[in-house]
Amino acid sequence: MSERARSLTEPWRLGAIQLPNRVLLAPLAGIGNWFVRLQARRFGAALAVSEMVSSFAVHHRNERTLRELLRIHPDEHPVSVQLFGQDPGVMASAAERVAAAGADLIDINMGCPVPKVCKTGAGAALLSDPARAVAIARAAARGSGLPVTVKLRSGQRPGETSGVEVARRLAFDGGVAAITMHPRAAAQRHKGRPDYELVGSLVEELPVPVLLSGGLHDAGRVREAFARTGAAGVLLARGALGNPWLFAEVLGRRAAAPSAEEVLDELDWVIERAVEHLGAERAARYLRKFYPWYVERLGGGKALQAALQTAPSLEAVRALLGARRPVAAAA
Repeated sequence: MSERARSLTEPWRLGAIQLPNRVLLAPLAGIGNWFVRLQARRFGAALAVSEMVSSFAVHHRNERTLRELLRIHPDEHPVSVQLFGQDPGVMASAAERVAAAGADLIDINMGCPVPKVCKTGAGAALLSDPARAVAIARAAARGSGLPVTVKLRSGQRPGETSGVEVARRLAFDGGVAAITMHPRAAAQRHKGRPDYELVGSLVEELPVPVLLSGGLHDAGRVREAFARTGAAGVLLARGALGNPWLFAEVLGRRAAAPSAEEVLDELDWVIERAVEHLGAERAARYLRKFYPWYVERLGGGKALQAALQTAPSLEAVRALLGARRPVAAAA
């Protein structure tokens, strides 16, 4: 039986890794690159998990995957890289490469509901194959020598609990350091009420830490779910998009919402890091998915959103955002 945590600010160990608190950044597919992870760490996250990375792409040394998805900033440690795949041999090879790239932990995705992932036997498809799930987790640990965690869904469809059986097998036979449970069915994606009672029962039963993800959109909900489930920690996901201040709020380091100037300063930081990561031309396209999250906090409305989405360059984006700064700050 895993020990119940008392406070989100309490330090703890995840495998061999000492963490200063129990608030983490969840893996965000297509988003959680090095600077998004670094941002979460700047605002208090004890650990950030990378976006989902194909074990096959790493195994076959895909140049773009190695250059961009396995890029780790020296200031973001400890960091976990999330892999997905259905072949234990390929997973062991990829995990070895991820360890060499500097990861401190490896997370394995066994809950992704996207059809192109599931049809290969990876992601949420593994909820129906506990033996393969265990083999993959063991292969990742063998290949990397690092602590391995696994992220699961409660089942394929509402009412199913196949994820619970996989969690049990991983905890007792898979050698995992922790399990993250998103207590919604894969078919629900991000809709519907998360079954926090299910997480609470796993906390009582399993001999490894159980982490909670799903439905944690604001500080009040995070604290309530943490207290209700007794989870070892929480992973913030969609609620933290464009809102890194949520980490500080959950940890009791701030109470007020960010000012317009703070939001603009942070978006400036994101733009500079995106250019550093991708170059100006690719960053200009890539950042279009980021703008709505920040503009929502600026009260810019549809007009500003549309202008940012159609801006011809980052210089034009900076001019649009500069016009939103308070006059005193711009003087």
